[in-house]
Amino acid sequence: MEKTLEQQPINLVKVVLFGPESTGKTTMSELLAKHYNTVWVAEYAREYLQEKWNNERKTCEDKDLILIAQGQIELENKLSLKADKVLICDTDLLETKVYSEEYYGGFVHPELDKFALRNTYDLYLLTNIDTPWEADDLRDRPGQREEMYAAFENALKKYNRPYIRLNGSIKNRMSVAVKAIDQLLMGRNDLDNYSSKL
Repeated sequence: MEKTLEQQPINLVKVVLFGPESTGKTTMSELLAKHYNTVWVAEYAREYLQEKWNNERKTCEDKDLILIAQGQIELENKLSLKADKVLICDTDLLETKVYSEEYYGGFVHPELDKFALRNTYDLYLLTNIDTPWEADDLRDRPGQREEMYAAFENALKKYNRPYIRLNGSIKNRMSVAVKAIDQLLMGRNDLDNYSSKL
């Protein structure tokens, strides 16, 4: 199973959109990929869980998370071969780990736990909850947005992940994200100073 959750080594700047549901991660992924003329890795969980809902009228179960993680990394590894300088990821295994902890009483499959911490990215873009909630078949915690946001930020802090917050309008989020990614592309890794100003 280990190979199915391990990133392939790539010489790219790897950026993850990270945060609770309905906070604009997919929109930002698409816009950033377009801006940098590269590809973006969609959230495999949405495809997997929508199909499960359509076919079985069931939502996510703890047993699904390892399959979702495998699908996510397979997609990431495949698309990393097509990326140009920057790989934009709509999620990562650390996000799946946070959901597992929050929804299943702290349970995380051991392999998911291991590779959520082992796989690396150059920058996490933490999407704030200052966007309108948009309901769909899969989203289910409109009343717990602050709690979920805190769980995601706490994970980034706990595991010492490089991150900045994306707040406000799409225009503002794009400006902040592009500035940070451009710094990485130029080899300037001074995100600590940059993040403190946000």
